[in-house]
Amino acid sequence: MKVGFIGLGIMGTPMAGHLLDAGHTLYVHDIKPVPAELTTKGAIPCPSGAEVAAAAEVIITMVPDTPHVGAALFGENGVAAGLSAGKIVVDMSSISPIETKEYAKRINDLGCSYLDAPVSGGEVGAKAASLTIMVGGPQEAFDTVKPLFEKMGKNITLVGGNGDGQTTKVANQIIVALTIEAVAEALLFASKAGADPAKVRQALMGGFASSRILEVHGERMINRNFTPGFRIELHQKDLNLALNGAKALNLSLPHTASCQQLFNACAAQGGAAWDHSGMLRALELLAGHEVGSK
Repeated sequence: MKVGFIGLGIMGTPMAGHLLDAGHTLYVHDIKPVPAELTTKGAIPCPSGAEVAAAAEVIITMVPDTPHVGAALFGENGVAAGLSAGKIVVDMSSISPIETKEYAKRINDLGCSYLDAPVSGGEVGAKAASLTIMVGGPQEAFDTVKPLFEKMGKNITLVGGNGDGQTTKVANQIIVALTIEAVAEALLFASKAGADPAKVRQALMGGFASSRILEVHGERMINRNFTPGFRIELHQKDLNLALNGAKALNLSLPHTASCQQLFNACAAQGGAAWDHSGMLRALELLAGHEVGSK
């Protein structure tokens, strides 16, 4: 297929690379220079989103936040300016479900289909093509794009209509944040009590407390590796979506709010760009103890 890809960051670059490896023709655009690892595989750089949209049948956006998607789609020389009827726009960013529905309507008014398809799995999942992809939109468009999704992810689900994919991603981020917090508290407790947190984690991996986050982020905490796979500032953005949505729904999410406060504390210590497993460091400040120290 002729595919457009806009947004070539930590996640977007490996995702786009998998599409190239599968033999698709790829038209790419980013505000930064296109990574050489893509151009050497045959990616075709375009000076604007409009040119990407004019050349491609399916146009994918993978950018940080709601305003960035809006600008990529509807800004000057954005995707909308290059669309013709029958094309499919796929936003794989994690953004507001409410704004997603509005973006979908504007794309539909141009005679094109729209899928919101946010992902979970971070940089590791993007590189391994093992992302979970949560999709909202029409069945026909989903069926057309699914072969592309299968080159980037493993667990691919059409949840419902436009906006439902983004709602699912917000739910995912609530679970991830609360589980990171639980793992951090557990390892901090074990370490302060004098146990070896690495061996505690090893023991827990064989029990009911086992989880992917205990496996991956628990190891990060023990090794004190907070180089970002997924930055705290991006998780803050996702929890803002959850908390703003909860307010609109007259819903209380007390532990989501407490996790956001811990992320805020990390950001106050200069950690907005830490990996989100770095939430541990806010708890360590409260405890006056670092995991693994004597």
